[in-house]
Amino acid sequence: MSYPGVDLTEETIFTWGAPPLKFGAGAADEVGFEMSGYGVRRVLIVTDSGVNSLGAPQRIADNLRRYKIESEIFDGVHVEPTDDSMNKAVEYARAQGDWDGFVAIGGGSAIDTAKAINLLTSNPGELMDYINKPIGNARVPEGQLKPLIAIPTTAGTGSESTAMCVLDILSMKVKTGISHWRLRPTLAVIDPLLTMSLPAEVTAASGMDIVCHAVESYTARYYTSFDRKQPEERVTYCGSNPVSDLWCERAMELLARSFRTAVHQGADHLEARSNMMMAATFAGMGFGNSGVHIPHANAYPIAGMVKDYIPAGYPPDEPMVPHGQSVSLTAPEAFRFSFASAPERHLRAAALMDPDAEKHNDPSEQLPSVLIRLMRDIDIPNGIGGVGYSESDVPDLVPGTMKQQRLLATCPKTPTEDDIANILTNSITNW
Repeated sequence: MSYPGVDLTEETIFTWGAPPLKFGAGAADEVGFEMSGYGVRRVLIVTDSGVNSLGAPQRIADNLRRYKIESEIFDGVHVEPTDDSMNKAVEYARAQGDWDGFVAIGGGSAIDTAKAINLLTSNPGELMDYINKPIGNARVPEGQLKPLIAIPTTAGTGSESTAMCVLDILSMKVKTGISHWRLRPTLAVIDPLLTMSLPAEVTAASGMDIVCHAVESYTARYYTSFDRKQPEERVTYCGSNPVSDLWCERAMELLARSFRTAVHQGADHLEARSNMMMAATFAGMGFGNSGVHIPHANAYPIAGMVKDYIPAGYPPDEPMVPHGQSVSLTAPEAFRFSFASAPERHLRAAALMDPDAEKHNDPSEQLPSVLIRLMRDIDIPNGIGGVGYSESDVPDLVPGTMKQQRLLATCPKTPTEDDIANILTNSITNW
């Protein structure tokens, strides 16, 4: 069928989805009531040992019991999950019998691990069957998953509202993920009180993840610029679109108002913590549908090939580059690269992130300068050199970025290997 004035060889459709949301101080104490609405009787609570030691998972278990829901706590989540840690979590869940539902409480690592457990206890196959191509087989889940309530304890990943989970593939030294709309949590419960004691370093790193989610999503390739897809070809990331744009703009406004305060005075500012949680969720509602691009694609090998960097505020037992740091380290240079493809978007993002920033003579420097000023204020490492890389490492990092075609496809200006090498090289230091 044809329609006057409509070219149906070009994309005319975008998709957008997000879970129901319960937000506010004390919201985590209503999880039992919410879960009881799904008719469940046995629930696995997924968390990490650090969060478990603070007592919140046990409070969740006690709250579930009030509604005659049995639960067990699994606290074996690995901060920055790997294929090994996720497989062990899945094996535990399978060995303990059938579960009617799941509660994830923690950072993105706990929520993403719970998504993988839910997927692989509800569907046949193994982890690599579902990992995105070209690393895995990108198998599609066969049916609905069990109810999953996600309760974030950091303001960053937005995983409570997205349809993907991220992990390191140890054998390849690369980060990748699983992406399908069925992974999206059934309900997001956002309780700012759970973030009040976050260390400044964790607040800063996870907050930079929000920044990059919002800005990458806002500057992503517009959905109408893609070739038209058949229904079965539609992917979670469809490009920037009018609905995602609204959430990203609001997230950037909240970041401008509260990020620095949350880092430097977070223990005393419920409003700043609330705004950061809201920004994380709103940015998740944006990028979880439109997509991210170069900074996130670069982040995967930066995190996956870490040498001996031990970040302050995180578990000291093994080297790691926190996800929020890894996405931010090449962001200024990445946005210099993409500026020409959508100047007005980059300038609008800069204005939202820092309304009082001085105007640069070179407009392509406006957004990078805003980001660098923020990163310096909150003590983010100075480029990839700040986490242990040198120019000699760039040739080894580039292939890991180029494997992230799911992300690079939404970049408004398609990068070559040489482009990525230049971005990484120019990001050895950012100031």
